Amino acid sequence: MEYIYAALLLHAGKKEITEDALNATVKAAGLTPDPAKAKMVVTALQGANIDEMLKNASMPVAVAAPAAGAAPAEAKKEEKKEEKKTEEEAAAGLGSLFG
Repeated sequence: MEYIYAALLLHAGKKEITEDALNATVKAAGLTPDPAKAKMVVTALQGANIDEMLKNASMPVAVAAPAAGAAPAEAKKEEKKEEKKTEEEAAAGLGSLFG
C-alpha cells in the first residue's frame, strides 16, 4: 500500500513515477524499500491516466455519515415496538392456556 501512496505523492508533485523515485519516497517515509513492489507498481501504472482513475474512484459521501447516525435510533424504536408486541403475544398465549 505504501507504494500506491508513494505513487500518488509523486503524481501530486508532478514527478515521474519510476522505481527509483518510489523507493526513495518509501525510504524517506522511514520504511524499507522493496524493489520488486516498486517495479510492480511502475509496470501497473504504465499508460494509466492517474487523474482519470482518481476522478472515477469511489469516495464515501460526507452526507451519508449523519444519516448513518440516525439509523441506530430508528432501529432502537423498532426493537422496542417488537419487544412490546412479543410480550403481548406471549401474554395472550399464556392466557389461552389458562383461560
